[in-house]
Amino acid sequence: MTDPTGTPPPFGPPPDPWADLRAHTAARLALGRAGTAIPTRELLDFGLAHAQARDAVHLPLDADALAQRLAGLGCTTLQVASAAPDRATYLLRPDLGRRLCDGDAQRLRALGQGGQADCDLLLVVADGLSALAVERHAEPLVQCIVSTAPQGWRIGPVVIATQARVALGDEVGALLGARLVAVLIGERPGLSSPDSLGIYLSWHPRVGCSDAERNCISNVRPQGLPPAAAAARLWWLCAEARRLGLTGVPLKDRSEGVTLPAGGPQRPQDEPPLPHPLPRGERE
Repeated sequence: MTDPTGTPPPFGPPPDPWADLRAHTAARLALGRAGTAIPTRELLDFGLAHAQARDAVHLPLDADALAQRLAGLGCTTLQVASAAPDRATYLLRPDLGRRLCDGDAQRLRALGQGGQADCDLLLVVADGLSALAVERHAEPLVQCIVSTAPQGWRIGPVVIATQARVALGDEVGALLGARLVAVLIGERPGLSSPDSLGIYLSWHPRVGCSDAERNCISNVRPQGLPPAAAAARLWWLCAEARRLGLTGVPLKDRSEGVTLPAGGPQRPQDEPPLPHPLPRGERE
């Protein structure tokens, strides 16, 4: 049987009219059908993606290797651990991942009281729920952030935290006296993105800071928001946070299309750095 043009019909099912959408997203759509089921290839791809997501959650972060790579960028690093002693506890007790272990808390408190880490922006690189994201994307992201730092901004040592949740950065920032803390953390893996990195920014961090007091930049990876664009957005938010004296819901991200020249935006000569609102001994 042929169509009116004389061309015989192709064998198999007709092409899916939604198939062209797959060129624009990694989301699972236009999977096709094999009878009443999905095709074998799609079933196998789903199983692979699920396994990759599970592996990303349980993969340990090689903090020593990351510290060496960051040292190659000229960054001073500190390594800390949360109060969760292992991965199993970390997954079952999110509260322990939000606080430092006692030894590291005392060490950072001593550094903060000595003024050895006083800074405008502190970067905390945390494994979170995807150490894979940190292994792949933390180094290029830190490089972009450091290389585009605005004139006059002091960046503290890069703190590498294991078994860490987002809120751990608030305690780290408070102990070290940072005016802003940016937590670069592995996000919960998805079936199309097991290696997505997130950035959480807090103004004058303190223990007990709520989610509403943070700004988030998500899906930092080559297939999402590239590191250079994420760094530009972060510095835009930092500048606005300093101007407004806050982060979170009141700070609206209007950085779309913003790019930073080498060296970042310049601080006006007549604009002094904002002082920390608390005396050093009361910051923790």
